[in-house]
Amino acid sequence: MGVHGLTSYVEGNHQFFTDMRFRDCRLVIDGCSLYFRLYFNSGLDQARGGDYDTFAVLVRQFFAALSECNVKPFVVLDGGMDQTDKKFKTLQERTQSKIQEAHSLSRGSHGSVLPLLTREVFLQVLSELGVAFVQCISEADFEIASLAKHWGCPVLTNDSDFYIFDLRGGYLPFSFFQWNNISGKAPERYIPALLFTVNHFCSHFNHMNKQLLPLFAVVTGNDYTPAKITERFFRRVELERVPVGRKSGRRCSPRIESFLLWLAQFTSPVDALEEVLEILGGQQKENFHTQLSAGIQDYQIPRTSILPQYFSSAQPALPNTQGLPAALISQPEWLLRAFASGKLPSLVLNVLVLQKVLLVPQVENTHQPSSHITSLSIRKTIYSLLLFEKARQDSQRQQNVTQRGRGREDLNRQSQGIGGQQCDNLCVVDEYDRQDLNLKKNRVEAKLPNSVQELNLATIDKAPAQVRLQVLLGTLGMMDHLLEPLPPHLRLPVCVTYFWKNNSKPKPCHPRLQAMLLGLVYGELSWRTTYPDDPLYCSKAAASVCQRLSLLRVNPGQKTGLELGVAHLFSQWQSCMLAGIYLNQLLCFPLPEPRYAWVFSGTLLHGLEAAIRGGHQPASLLAEDTGALQLYSILLMALTGSALSATPRMSRGGRRIKAQQRGRGNAGRGPGNEGRGRARRGNRSRGMMPADSNLENRFALLKFE
Repeated sequence: MGVHGLTSYVEGNHQFFTDMRFRDCRLVIDGCSLYFRLYFNSGLDQARGGDYDTFAVLVRQFFAALSECNVKPFVVLDGGMDQTDKKFKTLQERTQSKIQEAHSLSRGSHGSVLPLLTREVFLQVLSELGVAFVQCISEADFEIASLAKHWGCPVLTNDSDFYIFDLRGGYLPFSFFQWNNISGKAPERYIPALLFTVNHFCSHFNHMNKQLLPLFAVVTGNDYTPAKITERFFRRVELERVPVGRKSGRRCSPRIESFLLWLAQFTSPVDALEEVLEILGGQQKENFHTQLSAGIQDYQIPRTSILPQYFSSAQPALPNTQGLPAALISQPEWLLRAFASGKLPSLVLNVLVLQKVLLVPQVENTHQPSSHITSLSIRKTIYSLLLFEKARQDSQRQQNVTQRGRGREDLNRQSQGIGGQQCDNLCVVDEYDRQDLNLKKNRVEAKLPNSVQELNLATIDKAPAQVRLQVLLGTLGMMDHLLEPLPPHLRLPVCVTYFWKNNSKPKPCHPRLQAMLLGLVYGELSWRTTYPDDPLYCSKAAASVCQRLSLLRVNPGQKTGLELGVAHLFSQWQSCMLAGIYLNQLLCFPLPEPRYAWVFSGTLLHGLEAAIRGGHQPASLLAEDTGALQLYSILLMALTGSALSATPRMSRGGRRIKAQQRGRGNAGRGPGNEGRGRARRGNRSRGMMPADSNLENRFALLKFE
């Protein structure tokens, strides 16, 4: 919800906090706040699409610090948008603001935009580390506070609502949580932190009744309070003026501090509310009472929490059906369990409950159409899977009511045309996306593709794997035999890259496609050379290639010189990748999850693209590691039907001899002419050229799982 201006005021007055040596404790963590703060506070790239590999390392370091201090973390994440729609206007305003910030970043100015795949990387790292987490149905604040109160432990977040919630264990603002500055000697290592408690805070205001704080939050203004209430109250109320630099030594926010002192004169929240209503006055007094009372209720925490069941059960638990939106009560158990365990995105609930989607702005060329247009057909398949069966059932019921009493022959004659039309009308999603520099609503009709007709949302989890795979590949336009030579975890990124190559506008020129493939090779080598059970662990050749590629990175702090065309194209790829991830999740993973942290690195890809345009060739960049060259060749084969030319060999004098094209059938079809001869691709075994049919065997180690 967020209380306007409260964080700046409280954090500017350290006497509201107590010093804490944090260790040996449970900790409830606001997951969304954590990944936002970790990314933004660490100077990671935002202008070029993000550096997920570096971010993943940072997340691991954070949880390693907690483990070193014997802190047991429990992460709670936001889910879908509020079913009542009361916060939707605020969300629209925030998205509009992010469009402006992304535009500023694209021009070399300041801004703050979270890269698109950050959440997916964060959740995957949590799973790999075995950190307990749950995804709530809607906004998580209330559930976080409820769980912390149930356990009597602190909350780590950066949300001003936690200055209002009365938590026995207190609130640890992320701003003062020095996780990267561990102190003390083992086994008593601790994290220096500042702890906030409501009792300590109220003692600074004549020991005011802490039950007055919810009224303070609602009147001061949060995401749910109508702005007219706040403006009307402060325009009419007479508050004591608090001069800056008063004897208390507090840094002053006049409105907030004056209002707290004004409230402190009341002993009862009922009396204070009545006085507020008197000041608001007018004919809308009853309406104001309803709105303020509802807002106050949002800060009342029950004594027990429904979340401990998620963290104690070996299997993902079902959400509490009493708190579910009506549109979700009839949804299949597999879907609700998958969502709670983070295996489905919030987009799924937003479509099912509200049929609305807010698309996240990226740094791109704002003179071009939004990068999300490229992935629209993937999202249409998602919307069809989610809505079509319900729409068909609703349409049939409506049709039966309309035609009740007519003869059976008349009913059968009219059902063919009416039902389909009504069903199409119900399969509509409102997408909010950038148009120029404005947020615009687009109505998307989710037509049902032929490939989806065999699937029903209620039983997707039980459908044959091959059926689910064909829906995914049919949407992405990829042939399954082309995937067989690939390591399983690279198949989805390759499918997405194939889709991107064919659907982005403008289409990627060869240097940009080469940069994308080199980025995938870099990611594959990087994680494998650090994985102790992998055959490439500590491989000198692979490490040398990674170092050579990494040296080409663009400085993440560089504010100028952004290649907008490159940024826009890679933003299109990320939009396609995110939509592909969501579709793969909804289809219950017909393809294995990629290692999200290693499929995209913005500073690397921008640097590689510039290097290739400057004359560097993939063969020379991957020299010394035959496995890397083989992987690159397999990726290129899957996407273009052309393999990398043979590895350059050395003459006796030490000069490289240019490799010849393999076979006359490939004459003129080098890396710069990948489109030629594509019609013949289906005649090659598993999509590979005859001369390269041994690539799969030579690359067997790189398929290690």
